[in-house]
Amino acid sequence: MIITRANKFFSKDENDRIKETTRIAESKTIGEVAVMVVDSSDQYIEAEIIGGVLLGSLLSLIITLLYFHSSVWSYISFSFIFFFPALFMFSRIPLLKAAFIGKKRMAEAVRLRTVRAFYEKGLYKTKNNTGVLFFISLLERKVWVLADKGIYKKIKQESLNKFAGIVSKGIREGRACDALCAAIKESGELLAEHFPITHDDTNELSDNIMTE
Repeated sequence: MIITRANKFFSKDENDRIKETTRIAESKTIGEVAVMVVDSSDQYIEAEIIGGVLLGSLLSLIITLLYFHSSVWSYISFSFIFFFPALFMFSRIPLLKAAFIGKKRMAEAVRLRTVRAFYEKGLYKTKNNTGVLFFISLLERKVWVLADKGIYKKIKQESLNKFAGIVSKGIREGRACDALCAAIKESGELLAEHFPITHDDTNELSDNIMTE
């Protein structure tokens, strides 16, 4: 398995704690809660290109001024040469390109990636359409909570956004596990109020944290 930042975001003990919190929350409701953590929601190729161009141009300018008497042709040539290693560096170090990604672009990327994950991981297949996904995207430092159509009959997105806010605040404050567990517990209580457990309920989704 490829080790990514998402794989290491929670420790083993934290993973076990989140899994147990999810199990307890689901024991009172037919709702299904899932957690997914990804390194980023998009490759942001445009940010890699912009970063590559700017860094390549800067390196070219420095070398041209120092060694080539400010030659325009040297500057152009070195800009082209340095662009490719600079592009590679930005593609390998996601945090570098974050400065070239707008907030709206990030927010939309996370929203779309959450919807994609919801379907790719089969949350839409629950018997009563009561799947709820806590989606954490690390590069953007954003959290989305998305529910299936059965949930939306009684619980609005505004309520789910509150849970996302709890997790986001916790991540910023360095207590991601505590915040996520609190949000899962509170969401479980809300689900139990509107979608109480039934005798024939089964655990349809894994309680393990999903990563990519």
